[in-house]
Amino acid sequence: MTKGLLKHIQVCVFRGLLAVIPLALCFFAMLLFYNLIDKKIMGFLEKFVEIRQIPGLGILIVIICLYLVGLIVSNFIGRQFFKFIENISERIPFIKVIYSIGKQLSQGLSIADGQSKAFKKALFVKINDDLWVPGFLMNIKTDPATGEELLFVLVPTSPTPATGFVVLVKASQTIDPGWSVEECLKAVVSVGIITPEKFVQYIGPKKADNI
Repeated sequence: MTKGLLKHIQVCVFRGLLAVIPLALCFFAMLLFYNLIDKKIMGFLEKFVEIRQIPGLGILIVIICLYLVGLIVSNFIGRQFFKFIENISERIPFIKVIYSIGKQLSQGLSIADGQSKAFKKALFVKINDDLWVPGFLMNIKTDPATGEELLFVLVPTSPTPATGFVVLVKASQTIDPGWSVEECLKAVVSVGIITPEKFVQYIGPKKADNI
């Protein structure tokens, strides 16, 4: 009886912990944004103009500034201006390293946001008889000798899907898990922790459908 009660309490406490963790992370993330961004921005602006302290106003100002920068980058003149800044940065040794890291991170986020049209489809690629890996269909070519379709598939590395290696495989060496590109990206970034509920019922040497 006592053991059963202790087991019940242990299970409920663990489930409560699992339920609270996402909420706690959201709370601390908001607190971090408020302390690092909102307070700093408002403190900086107060040196020049008198602004009423409204929680979240600093973050709103940052979002508006990012939106304006996005508008500038979206046109030709803006792109040329940032390209000019990039060329200058690449000539300064220490700044070059920092800028290169930031650019790689930016490119990784650009791919991971699911808006890139480069990924045509999410696939599972057969490496050997017992190993399948998630990948993204990049292109399809036809073998002129046999007329068989050959797939260029990017196999991403976790948790940075912007990097990986490209394999050339036959359609029969792939299967369609029924995942969207976004769902597959989440699975890769989360190292398999976040996966769609739907999953292939059978993994075998069948031709990928709807490629």
